[in-house]
Amino acid sequence: MILALETSCDDTCAAVVTDDGRVLSNVISSQEVHDAYGGVVPEIASRQHLQLMNVVIDDALTRAGVTLDDIRAIAVTRGPGLVGALLIGMATAKSIAVARGLPLIPVDHLQGHIAANFLAPDPLEPPFVCLVASGGHTFLARVDDHRSFTVLGRTLDDAAGEALDKGARLLGLPFPGGPHIERLAAAGDPGAFAFPLAHGVPGLDMSFAGLKTALLYTVRDLDAVEGAGGAAARAADLAAAYQHAVVEQLTRRVARALDEAGLDQLAIGGGVAANGLLRARLTQLAPTIHIPERALCTDNAAMIASAARHLPPASPETVPGLDAYATDRAGSLAQGTPS
Repeated sequence: MILALETSCDDTCAAVVTDDGRVLSNVISSQEVHDAYGGVVPEIASRQHLQLMNVVIDDALTRAGVTLDDIRAIAVTRGPGLVGALLIGMATAKSIAVARGLPLIPVDHLQGHIAANFLAPDPLEPPFVCLVASGGHTFLARVDDHRSFTVLGRTLDDAAGEALDKGARLLGLPFPGGPHIERLAAAGDPGAFAFPLAHGVPGLDMSFAGLKTALLYTVRDLDAVEGAGGAAARAADLAAAYQHAVVEQLTRRVARALDEAGLDQLAIGGGVAANGLLRARLTQLAPTIHIPERALCTDNAAMIASAARHLPPASPETVPGLDAYATDRAGSLAQGTPS
């Protein structure tokens, strides 16, 4: 069994997964203290991880019905993410591995999102195209094996989840914004406003900064023309049109990627994959589409364990010196080099 830890952002996560991909437990403790700030505060996230890490691990072991004596390997997210947050998970994982003489498997967070599609009871086998869309990352990848991926296109600015969070803030909605926009959009008309779809961005790359700016100007114009509260009165239509623009851009790039790659299998991952409209649109694009359950789309440790099943452990002499990294290492993964 693998005990996996994930602390790349503001969710403190631990999971126990068997070598054949069965999830025995998957504990996610969300830090709701960030809501008041409209975004994740790195220092607060690190302190919360420090307070919650041991509790979450104990919970994961208890739910799985096992103890540390049953664990045969430790997996942990090494990056990318908030360095302070990552270091809490890394230090904890290294301590357990060294103290108990267990192999330690460092995992790239982005590889984890893809590997969520490898978990039982319905694992997807490569090759396939995968869309990863979250608050920090949005990219399209070709996946030909369990250990690596090749980036086909990525956002040039904001991630899709970041765009939803910023759009929600402009509409006066709480953080995180994606679920609130989705709920509000259910009562609105997606055709009420024509927001840009980044038609000028070539290839399979994406851009959401212009969309965010368009919403900002639309809100200002409505308030200027209709008086204070003009935008608030149209909030449902604004949310519906804004969500439509995010989903439509992602859907068009995915369709193009499938066509150019010549593949008929599609997988998705990342927090934005929990969006109901995106799920509905993507199911129309390929004969085979794999969408993990929502708990496996957002940041979680089961996906880290899933990736670890196919990666080599760090050599014992290097474990104490292993460090976290903040930036995206998709380039090295594209070359087949495990993180």
